[in-house]
Amino acid sequence: MEKEEWDNRTSPVEFLLLGLSNVPKPQVPLFLLSLMIYMVTMFSNMFIVVLVVVDWHLHTPMYVFLGNFSIVEICYTSTILPRLLVSFLTEDITISAQGCMTQFFFFGCFAGTECYLLATMSYDRYLAICQPLLYASLMNWTLCLQLVAGSWLAGLLMSTIVTGLFSKLQFCGPNAIDHFFCDFAPLLELACSDTTVLSLVTFIICFLDVVFPFILTLVFYICIIVVILRIPTSMGRQKAFSTCSSHLIVVTVFYGTLIVVYMIPRTASLRQLNKVLSFFYTILTPIVNPLLYSLRNREVK
Repeated sequence: MEKEEWDNRTSPVEFLLLGLSNVPKPQVPLFLLSLMIYMVTMFSNMFIVVLVVVDWHLHTPMYVFLGNFSIVEICYTSTILPRLLVSFLTEDITISAQGCMTQFFFFGCFAGTECYLLATMSYDRYLAICQPLLYASLMNWTLCLQLVAGSWLAGLLMSTIVTGLFSKLQFCGPNAIDHFFCDFAPLLELACSDTTVLSLVTFIICFLDVVFPFILTLVFYICIIVVILRIPTSMGRQKAFSTCSSHLIVVTVFYGTLIVVYMIPRTASLRQLNKVLSFFYTILTPIVNPLLYSLRNREVK
């Protein structure tokens, strides 16, 4: 068999996203609910971005990180929800192979960037609480912009490597993805060529892109908690904790669901739970984060 014929036989031109295909019809209520979530997510995160840009009181490293974090949330949600809205409205669950790879690339890029931004935000809070007298000199604008640029570059570079390797795989039938977006594990299940190199490279990148920033975030918060517990007065402890409580909640929710999703075996009995948790951290978390920062932050209010 010629190579071109083999490629045509094993590489489908489109995939089926089966994630929510078992939801009973009509799906108009789900469309309206998802549209409302998307609009609120866009508005609330755009509000924070605009607020950080126009209010000179918020021109500090902490709010530069927060503004970039909101931009990531906007992009992150926009890689998944618009396609899901189309599925609810038209009942069309197909996605082209090229569109699937594009969605996979941007999802990985923004997810990796978010992990590093959470780490940089925790480092910022560590300096503010543990090194308050040196904060202004340590967290200067040069370092702030370098950390932001490094976070975006890390997510972009690592997603490019994984997507490049993924695009070279051959996919066998059936072409049905048991998820509501093109994620790593569901796509890997459809591959019929050797995935040893991809699995090894992905393992290394996941460590660099997820585990490493998570460990950094954990170390910074352990140091923060130790310092807060040493503050003699309850008022001082409460004031110090209030400066990082919103970020700590965001970190806990994001990494908690992320770790559970990718550590749960993709057995038949656990796949529905996997999809529910994926829906939580990819769609519901971005709508909660700006509310946490705005409702619990005196400067934003």
